[in-house]
Amino acid sequence: MNVRHTRTLDLGPFTAGGTSGLFLISGPCVIESRDVLMEIAEALATWSEAEGVPLVFKASYDKANRTSLSSFRGPGLQEGLTMLQEVKSTFGLPILTDVHTPDEAAPVSEVADILQIPAFLCRQTDLLVACASTKSIVNVKKGQFLAPDDMAPVVEKLTESGCRKLMLTERGTSFGYHNLVVDMRGLVEMRDFGWPVIFDATHSVQRPGAGKGFTAGDGELAPYLARAAAAVGVDGFFIETHIRPEEAMSDRENLVPFSLLPRLWAQLQAVSEVLESE
Repeated sequence: MNVRHTRTLDLGPFTAGGTSGLFLISGPCVIESRDVLMEIAEALATWSEAEGVPLVFKASYDKANRTSLSSFRGPGLQEGLTMLQEVKSTFGLPILTDVHTPDEAAPVSEVADILQIPAFLCRQTDLLVACASTKSIVNVKKGQFLAPDDMAPVVEKLTESGCRKLMLTERGTSFGYHNLVVDMRGLVEMRDFGWPVIFDATHSVQRPGAGKGFTAGDGELAPYLARAAAAVGVDGFFIETHIRPEEAMSDRENLVPFSLLPRLWAQLQAVSEVLESE
């Protein structure tokens, strides 16, 4: 079976999709402060350079869908983009961040290499059209409420609006209350659209609402799901991380601590290489 049949996208330092091999999207869930952001970015960039890991740095300037009104959301658009630009200029990493409203698309595209559509917003036509009009790469997370084939109209909205560079991300499907499951068949179905498919290992182990005011999760299960996705065949992985996970201000129960990330990445590469050798 050909496990590398998607389109190839140029991310600057490396390519994604096609026969490029795995790449990684990683970083904290939200920008907590400049110091924390730069600390995580430096650790990821140093590891990426030393081990040759194709890495996109991810952090959100605003988490608009937090569970509670009092939850930390981030520094906001302008301050957040300034800090992400500093990460990009200092470490040379491609940048991915979330876009929540159509008017954010243009300013975000001036800094970010990839505009990410959050799962809850994946069917918002105006948002998709605005992101498509920037000509940037658009990564759409499949809604927890959608079947894999339901992403076909999402892809059509983007491509018919001029988007020629997009990715699709699996991040789990609602299964009753406070629970998500991953149907690995969906990775195959979405790859049939022809665009690179990413597996989000850390959001797939969320337990939405189970924390009574915050999103709980089973982060220790993220490596198991990631290895399973690597065995199915994907183009890349989305894995949130933190230097001090116990201090993370969003999704602390779901992320993979940075201390464990290199070993997990080596395992994912090893599984992927077995598929490529067949």
